[in-house]
Amino acid sequence: MPADRQSAHIDHLTIFVRDVKRSRKWYTTTLGLRVEFDIQSPPVAALQDTGGFGLFLQQRAGDNVRPSCVLTFRVEDVDALAETLLAEGHALSAQPQKLFWGYGAELRDPDGYLVRLWDDKSMKEKGG
Repeated sequence: MPADRQSAHIDHLTIFVRDVKRSRKWYTTTLGLRVEFDIQSPPVAALQDTGGFGLFLQQRAGDNVRPSCVLTFRVEDVDALAETLLAEGHALSAQPQKLFWGYGAELRDPDGYLVRLWDDKSMKEKGG
């Protein structure tokens, strides 16, 4: 890196959602993210994971929401979380298993964003 160039790190990611309240509830109850703050206009919920990374949910009209990224979360125990999510009625698009990206599970959020779940132990033991 040139000496005059500062380094950078990703601080947060904004995704567009149809209903910020619905998505806020989904991410806080399903994945345990905490609310950092809310903005009324435009409707935005700023969430944060346990590592301090911010996920901003910005409300847009339905036709302007096109899921265009994959959200990957490291969790404590992917098998246990998947079992809990299934018991709560969540549909998993992939049960915990070895996938092309390693061992984990996949589901969709209310707007169709693909959410991948994995944990360190399972990835080392089963993700090979």
